[in-house]
Amino acid sequence: MKLKNAIKEFSLITLGTAIVAAAVFFFMMPSHVSVGSGAALAMVLANFIPLPVSAITLIMNVFLLIIGFILVGKEFGAKTIYCSVLMPIIMGVFEIIFPNFQSITEDPLLDVICYILVVGVGLSILFSHNASSGGLDIVAKIMNKYLKMDIGKAMSSAGIAVALTSALCYDTKIVVLSVLGTYFGGMIVDHFIFGLNIKRRVCVISEHLDEIVEFVLHDLHSGATISDIIGAYDKTPRREVVVIVDKQEYRRLMEFVKNIDPKAFVTVYAVNEMRYTPKK
Repeated sequence: MKLKNAIKEFSLITLGTAIVAAAVFFFMMPSHVSVGSGAALAMVLANFIPLPVSAITLIMNVFLLIIGFILVGKEFGAKTIYCSVLMPIIMGVFEIIFPNFQSITEDPLLDVICYILVVGVGLSILFSHNASSGGLDIVAKIMNKYLKMDIGKAMSSAGIAVALTSALCYDTKIVVLSVLGTYFGGMIVDHFIFGLNIKRRVCVISEHLDEIVEFVLHDLHSGATISDIIGAYDKTPRREVVVIVDKQEYRRLMEFVKNIDPKAFVTVYAVNEMRYTPKK
């Protein structure tokens, strides 16, 4: 079973890396828009160094991994090393199969939109398996350790800095698209990672709590937690039920609560992740 799971995880990480490489080659490189990433910096450097973008990306990733190991330590697992090397190799294969590839859309703005959507899918696969494509992730961890900068802000700062380097080679329109693409690309990646799995934590205080719990258990087939609470103002003891539901279950639950007790007090929170650790 462990071997089967390892093969499945390896295959998905390879797929995610291939999707990221395809997004870079088919959408970012033809438009010259440098959406903040290691590959984007390699695109800029390719204007000054007589090497393919894939080769520069590989050299940069290996160099950053070495620097990362020296400055940060052994935080970069085998998955990150694998992806950091595999992605430029796949890009190199694309360069051989599709030499002188031109933009499919012939519009830099459309290329940026396609890039951030496609790369969002690839990165979400990698992040869901605790892997990354290397590059700026390593820079961000170095900034986090030595500049005491939040890892998210470090990633954003490094990405914007890379996007601004496009000013060395390209016109103002490309620079603006690079910066905007970097900003909105981060939002899209967050959506793919968190937004698709969002659930809702619903807390209900009602005079008809038993009926609501029955509905949750037997109609929604979900679990629930009941707590005894005391109102701070009038010191009246009450009961509260807490339940985690998905989008469809949330609609059904809200409709049921509204029908059975229009005066029920309901609070709702977004939940991005749930974990259960069984007792050993």
